[in-house]
Formats: sequence, structure tokens, C-alpha cells
Amino acid sequence: MVINLSRQYSLLSDWVSELRDEKIQVDRMRFRRNLERIGEAAALEISKHLEYVEKEIQTPLGISVCNVLREQPVLATILRAGLPLHQGLLNYFDRADNAFISAYRKHNKDGTFDISLDYVSCPELEGRVVIISDPMLATGSSLVKTIQFLREEGHPSAIHVVAAIACTVGIEYVHRSEPTARIWCGAVDDELTAKGFIVPGLGDAGDLCFGTKVQM
Repeated sequence: MVINLSRQYSLLSDWVSELRDEKIQVDRMRFRRNLERIGEAAALEISKHLEYVEKEIQTPLGISVCNVLREQPVLATILRAGLPLHQGLLNYFDRADNAFISAYRKHNKDGTFDISLDYVSCPELEGRVVIISDPMLATGSSLVKTIQFLREEGHPSAIHVVAAIACTVGIEYVHRSEPTARIWCGAVDDELTAKGFIVPGLGDAGDLCFGTKVQM
């Protein structure tokens, strides 16, 4: 299932437009903040699909029966570009456990690339809801490899994916591997270049957040 959060007009559409705007992109702080906002909006929407239990809360004047999360999710992100989006999710799921994965494109001389996964740190995942954030869901290769690795560490009860912009090619690839995963995105683009970049997209989210890196 894919949920395009821009399908119904809201402030999120403004944030996506600013992420795409090359004149605004030069402000790294604003770029990171807009990714964070999208993470917050996605967190609120995802929270509507989680399990809740009733809990009696003592107020100064009596007892109130409230609905609270049955269990906190695990928030996972793909370094480094995913950090602002992850922070937005963490702002709302502020007691969640966290996982961090270093998955990146290792470019070859012929222009192709392989997905290299160098570092993973994660909590217990068995039977838990996992929310993975990655700003750009392009080919879907790094995301699928990340999910496959996480499944080796445990069997989540549900997997949610949060992306600022997703490409239809990547969405289809993820769903072939993970048909039950829910993908929440700020926008969906249809075109993917031969080098695996989303068009019109927004460019390299990691570089726009943190500065240009040396290609490995």
C-alpha cells in the first residue's frame, strides 16, 4: 500500500515544494527542517494505524480513561540523509527505540552501482512495528536490502516506510519484496534516470542536508 500524503492538500505540499526548489535548497537548515516536518506529519498518520489500550490516568480532579499506544515502535533510518526525517518521527514517537543503518551506493566505473551496507545498530525487533525513514525512495534497492537485514534480526509485526519523495519504480520493487509494507511519502514521481535518480525529484538529499560528499 502506498499513501501519498500530498494527495490531499495540506501544509505538507508547501514543505515538499520547498524541498524541490533549488533557490530554497541552499538553506540547509530549512531543507533539514522541511524533512523533519514531513517526518512529523507521517508519524501522526501512522499513529492512526497502531494498536492502543485503555489506561486510567489520575488527574488533579479524578480519573480519566485514555487510549495510549500498546507498544512503542522501532524507528529505523538509513544514514546519512535519513537523519532529519528520522528526527521528525522521533519528535512524535519520542519514547521509541531506534535503529541506524549505513546503506549507500558504491559506484562502479561503468556507471552502475552496488548497495553497500557497512553498519547496523538495532534493538530487539521480534513482533514489533518498524518504521523506516529514507528521504528518497528511488530504485528501492537500498531499502529492500535494509529490510532484509532487519528481518534477520527479528520478525517485525508490521513495516512502514517513510519517504519525502518516492518513485513508482522503487515503490513497485519494494512491494515485490515486501508486499505488506506500507509506504508513506510526501510525493510520487514517475521518472527514474539510468543512474537511478528521481526526476523531477529534488537532487541529492544527503548533500543538501549536510554538504557534498566524496563519491566512493
